[in-house]
Amino acid sequence: MADLDHSASICLVAARYHGDQAVAPDMLDFAVNVRDTRPPQWLIDVLAARLTDLARYPSADEVRRAQQAVAARHGRTPDEVLPLAGAAEGFALLPNLAPARAAIIAPSFTEPAVALSAAGIPVDHVVLEPPFGLADVAVPEAADLVVVGNPTNPTGVLHTREQLLALRRPGRILVVDEAFADSIPGEPESLAGDRLPDVLVLRSLTKTWSLAGLRVGYALGAPDVLARLTARRPHWPVGTLQLAAIAACCARAAVAEAAADAQRLVALRAAMVAGLQSVGAAVVDGCAPFVLFAMPDAERIRNDLHHKSIAVRRCDTFVGLDNRYLRAAVRAEWPRLVEAIGCGHSGRRR
Repeated sequence: MADLDHSASICLVAARYHGDQAVAPDMLDFAVNVRDTRPPQWLIDVLAARLTDLARYPSADEVRRAQQAVAARHGRTPDEVLPLAGAAEGFALLPNLAPARAAIIAPSFTEPAVALSAAGIPVDHVVLEPPFGLADVAVPEAADLVVVGNPTNPTGVLHTREQLLALRRPGRILVVDEAFADSIPGEPESLAGDRLPDVLVLRSLTKTWSLAGLRVGYALGAPDVLARLTARRPHWPVGTLQLAAIAACCARAAVAEAAADAQRLVALRAAMVAGLQSVGAAVVDGCAPFVLFAMPDAERIRNDLHHKSIAVRRCDTFVGLDNRYLRAAVRAEWPRLVEAIGCGHSGRRR
């Protein structure tokens, strides 16, 4: 059952916390959801080939090529595509839609609340109880902007298309954060290909293609919504390398590569979940490239892991979660994480 929490407003410092702040050099990083330690070589080559173009501003043709690649990938038209400097830029632009009141389905990524609140827009957090699904969710009817993740960060829960579409109302814009949607085989619940006048979908390429140092993503929506979203956007907000990355990562071969990797992640995640459960973790049922789990002594475990040069994501900075929860990226090195947690438990029992 979902509860509406009007007072759920963690402080700005906590809301701006991100997993990279938990990572020091040479640590085994489960805190950040970037897929690999470097982009694939073919993508590095694409970007390197454009370095000599950095003396000039990105051209309209480059923007159009990126839009056309995204449009072809999702069965949309180019004017329904907005290249972004990472999906997070899309959240920073939400105040331009000038909602009277926003509702954010929580727990979720904290940047939308930060951006909207900083712009003076009232924000309600609709806090979902475990297992964090949308069943019986009660969003205030007055909310003319609703933000929901799918799959949701940090819970990893994947909502159905029917549940998402049930959040639509006349005069309301539904924003769906699909930053991790390409990690789900077949993307069955995605709304990215749906041409709906009141649904704005935000997608990220940063995590899948290991481009955190570049930040790339895009928005999909009706042209008039995208025009409102960018009404006060600075000139040249997306650089030459970002536009090249968007076009390259939405090409047919790259989409096929990401789809194959999504299949690999399913088996890897299942093994990691079983390992965490074997050391007493209560794992939230999800399908994202990260795992949310709870343990009674999670804060101590996180500190112990840090001393062992293993970083996991604290989750008490998310509305609706507390310090019992931790999040860990799905990685092949998961046995080291499980072993470190298990050793900590054994030592505490002795």
